[in-house]
Amino acid sequence: MASAPSSYSLKNGSGGLHLPDTARELVKIVVTGPFGVGKTTLIDSVSEIRPLHTEEQLTEASVSVDNLAGVRDKTTTTVAIDFGRISLAGGIVLYLFGTPGQERFRSLWADIAYGALGALVLVDTRRIDDSFDVLGLVEEAGLPYAVALNTFPDSRPYTEEQLRGALDLEPGTPMVTCDARDTNASIDALLSLVQHLIARQSQSAQSHSPETR
Repeated sequence: MASAPSSYSLKNGSGGLHLPDTARELVKIVVTGPFGVGKTTLIDSVSEIRPLHTEEQLTEASVSVDNLAGVRDKTTTTVAIDFGRISLAGGIVLYLFGTPGQERFRSLWADIAYGALGALVLVDTRRIDDSFDVLGLVEEAGLPYAVALNTFPDSRPYTEEQLRGALDLEPGTPMVTCDARDTNASIDALLSLVQHLIARQSQSAQSHSPETR
């Protein structure tokens, strides 16, 4: 990734599977977060191809092990991955891999995260504590990440300083607000991650330049 895209455009809006001719950089991104935070919804809202979902109905047995606090209306859950694709201006194509949010699917994490350049972590500000385990997994994997605060009608207002403190974010970690149902807002969240990755790559290149040694 040499430079940040100045704008974005959805390619193959009809749902075609073929990559656009302008594609020059293919980037794997993990879309993660706790159970019921909106990962599937976000991938649905931006994918230029028909998204792949591995969803199953929640059963009485799963209710006993999955924490439904704050998501009582949820009837399905991802049991493996969600997958989508979006082409950005500048020839950057993002492959989006959504992770299950429950503890019982943690064994899938390493396989899903393998080869990813970064992660977009969705957070529900009504259930901030639920995000800690996922943030821990992302940091253990060494993935750069951005945080997207998915808005819900009954979300409480917090200041950026309060949220950064509650999530224990490093100063350079991007944090944006988005509505996972809204295509433009979801793309903006992904762009914040892409720009973060480009900035880190540029800093790394400068630090390894002979002129800086």
